[in-house]
Amino acid sequence: MGCKINNSNPPILWKIPTKQQRPRTKTISFSSTTTDSQTQYQNSKLYTVKFKTLSACKLGIARYPDFEYNAEGGGGTGSGTTGSSNSSGEVSVSFDIETLYIPPLQTSTTKFLGLPLPPFLKIDIVPELFRGSINQESGKVDLEFKAKFWFSVGSIYRAPPLVVETVLTSEESKGTMRSGKGERLDELGNCKLVGVATVDPIDDFFINTFLGLPTECLAGMNAIISLSTS
Repeated sequence: MGCKINNSNPPILWKIPTKQQRPRTKTISFSSTTTDSQTQYQNSKLYTVKFKTLSACKLGIARYPDFEYNAEGGGGTGSGTTGSSNSSGEVSVSFDIETLYIPPLQTSTTKFLGLPLPPFLKIDIVPELFRGSINQESGKVDLEFKAKFWFSVGSIYRAPPLVVETVLTSEESKGTMRSGKGERLDELGNCKLVGVATVDPIDDFFINTFLGLPTECLAGMNAIISLSTS
């Protein structure tokens, strides 16, 4: 005798969707910051800056009398920029070190106590940084200056470099031993820049003892600075 088993649960049918779900789209919104930056860049002014050193300059170190220094023939070029929102007339400038030349202190350019330096003495000035700000309206100038000063006596002696860092300014520069007062740009671009710096000891017993390092030095430089739009 056979038997028949009835399944009271109906079969489960799986419905496979035939319509694919559309991928979600992602909306990208751009901030106005980029546009604002582009607008400011387009409206900013670009300048070519020329720097020319003149005579009647001076350099002093420690408590020694100042050197009378003729820096005529030196100079360099750089670039400047100012934003359209800057109404004060201030221009940020940076000079190309490759073009910057400052005459050495030697018998043809320098006097000490009214006498030219001996022919075998020489101090080369090698700039490493020259940048800052120039205000076209007020004539105020502030330029960061860094250079190495190489002291040599003919071919028989060359000391390690003295590193000098200061801000050459048209205002007043004061240290504990030295001080100087500059002069702002006039309508022809003439100015006087001064800067006091601390000179640290170097790996040379003679120079350290002779100059009494660490000590202060003072630079006073007459110059012409001109700016022209690019």
